[in-house]
Amino acid sequence: MSDPRLGVRVFTREEIQRRVEEVAHEIDRDYRGERPVLIVILRGAVYFAVDLTRALTIPFDLDFMALSPFRLGLRRAEIEKDVDVDLKGRHVLILEDIVDTGLTLNFLVRNLERRLPQSVRVCSFLNCPVRRIAEVEVHYFCFEIPDIYVVGYGLDFRGDFRNLQEVYALYDPSGRSTQVLKQMGKGR
Repeated sequence: MSDPRLGVRVFTREEIQRRVEEVAHEIDRDYRGERPVLIVILRGAVYFAVDLTRALTIPFDLDFMALSPFRLGLRRAEIEKDVDVDLKGRHVLILEDIVDTGLTLNFLVRNLERRLPQSVRVCSFLNCPVRRIAEVEVHYFCFEIPDIYVVGYGLDFRGDFRNLQEVYALYDPSGRSTQVLKQMGKGR
């Protein structure tokens, strides 16, 4: 894709598929004999959730939630669309696109725990612990990334690039993102 806003390619479609399948095997192993509720966080996690659920072999129930981003002025996120299924006594697995500050996810986990599930775990396509502000555990993730802005595979920039099958760093005129990615062995 040739858009001047795109920088270095971070993950290819093949790398993504391989990691999604590996994470699916981990989830299959950990939830063998169970029927967890997978909660997809709209909108970004949809692309990841489709590929992940196709790779799972365990039975599961699927539901969706939408949250407003955490706003420091409000000191909380807000639920815009809630799940329809009763979570009491169930294993819950949250599917996210990226966990960075952890603020919204921390709010969500605490909210879901009040519904008395048997467990609440988090599975994210990307994990960016260097940006973490709130304490939150990411139990499964495909890739850990540094503090760079990435797009594609559900992740967008102002509504653009969500549909890309690969993940790219957003163009950074300072060159910082490119340097960080070169240290990771990444590039076009």
